[in-house]
Amino acid sequence: MVADSMDTGVTSPSAETATVHFTAILSDMDGTIFDSTAAVVRHWTRIANELEIPPSAILSTSHGRRTIDILRIHAPHLANTTYVQHVESLIPKLYAADATILPGSATLIDTLTATQAPWAIVTSGTSVLVGSWMAAMNLPLPKHLVTADDVTNGKPDPECYRLGLAKVFGVAATDEGLAALETERVVVFEDAPAGIRAGKAAGCTVIALLTTHSREQAVEAGADWIVKDLSCVKAVKSDGKGVHLEITGERVVSNRG
Repeated sequence: MVADSMDTGVTSPSAETATVHFTAILSDMDGTIFDSTAAVVRHWTRIANELEIPPSAILSTSHGRRTIDILRIHAPHLANTTYVQHVESLIPKLYAADATILPGSATLIDTLTATQAPWAIVTSGTSVLVGSWMAAMNLPLPKHLVTADDVTNGKPDPECYRLGLAKVFGVAATDEGLAALETERVVVFEDAPAGIRAGKAAGCTVIALLTTHSREQAVEAGADWIVKDLSCVKAVKSDGKGVHLEITGERVVSNRG
């Protein structure tokens, strides 16, 4: 498949399968591991109606962003930790039936867990939301988590992925602490443009999943690989230095220089 280089500056060859060694995996959660789009739509529609604003005003910019950042735009008086934790805790309780595990994610997580491969979840959700959703999906949590509670700036700012790198490798989340890491050998799984940009800004390799956004949006955000979902990514070997992933998808090659 070839993209229009006049529009994107990128060409992408036909789908290929490659085995690549990464030192760690940093994965987004919603839209990557499972899809709660329908639940989130109902959640934000309810809040928008309570605030007497059009739901579309929130839904057009909400995906992949922290609740507190969305509220700062639409309802600054509610942009506080107490309210955010309260409303996010309600989502799995009220709308769990509207969420589904995405293909390949449970198998990959089981393999990563069994082999003790280095990985972390890096999400725009709060710790309350992460724990509730993963429990509702009957999925184990990784050893390391980065949530909205841990950062000052949400995606597309790279702060969350820089903190993820720091946690996985046991270093300080500073330029000095991260300087020794080969960040391009760490892979980020993302579905939203804001998350793709955050992963790239942190210096990581990004595999974009076409579960919620288009290929064109993933390319424009800077993805290195594009796959349908995590059924196209398999952990074939884990060792003390990371994990070998078999990736079936499009390797994106930039023409911009």
